[in-house]
Amino acid sequence: MVRLLGRPAEWSVELAPSSVRADKLAALKAAGVTRVSMGVQSFDPTTLEALGRRHSLKQVREAWDLVRAAGFASVNLDLIFAVPGQDEARWEADLREAVRLGPDHLSTYCLTFEEDTAMFVKLSKGKVRIDRDLETRLYRRTWAVLEDAGYAQYEISNFAREGHACRHNLATWDMGEWVGFGPSAASQHAGRRWSNVADLDRWTKGVASGAPAVEQVVGLSPALLLCDALVFGLRMNRGVRPADLAARFGVALPKGWDELAARLAEEGLATWDGATLALTLEGRLVADAVGLEVMGLFDA
Repeated sequence: MVRLLGRPAEWSVELAPSSVRADKLAALKAAGVTRVSMGVQSFDPTTLEALGRRHSLKQVREAWDLVRAAGFASVNLDLIFAVPGQDEARWEADLREAVRLGPDHLSTYCLTFEEDTAMFVKLSKGKVRIDRDLETRLYRRTWAVLEDAGYAQYEISNFAREGHACRHNLATWDMGEWVGFGPSAASQHAGRRWSNVADLDRWTKGVASGAPAVEQVVGLSPALLLCDALVFGLRMNRGVRPADLAARFGVALPKGWDELAARLAEEGLATWDGATLALTLEGRLVADAVGLEVMGLFDA
């Protein structure tokens, strides 16, 4: 939730298609929710099955009609690509169907293999593999298709029609403050960053007792905020203004920063005019590696 002058300027709620009901949407709208993000992930039954998703295409379409009819200011759709077995044709079909529905905002995430998931077990046993070349082709195709459809990319995985960029996303990447509600939700406020526990029962009991159950609590030092603002800021198309961020957080840029910025520009991975560093298309394809380099400067 992003606040402006004491009231929610943007309040986002994530919903799975199988959980969408007209009465729930009406209650959210009445409470002041401004943005609904629906985790469709795919319109292809085979891909949904590979991801272990429980919703059907019929549920997706019914949920979409209900969400749109509820009249929220912005509606997001989330998709996942580079799923084992998914080829370029199937992914482009997902993109085309999403564009046909006409959401205000689209998030397209490359699949990550997280521990303790069925997909990670398959990866560890060699039943599926990561194809980096395919990932690169899917990234490029995503950016081309959505740009042609009128969605402006403002971050590696996020695209929006004019006026619908997610303010919660921007607050997160700019190292602002936000509060997340519900199990697993993350927050950053009053000098701390934390996550609510994932277990529903523990979370419910914590709320009822007035002592919310949280984990991964991190104290936010100026150096950590500067580091994260650079790492996440470089994922945005607009890039970062390092000197301005250093002044904002009251800490000097790390040794080696100028050399790193110059090298990224020399390699064609970024543009650097001495004030603003922004990754090029090629740079955005290796943003995680760039982020690790930035973090390494702070660890030196």
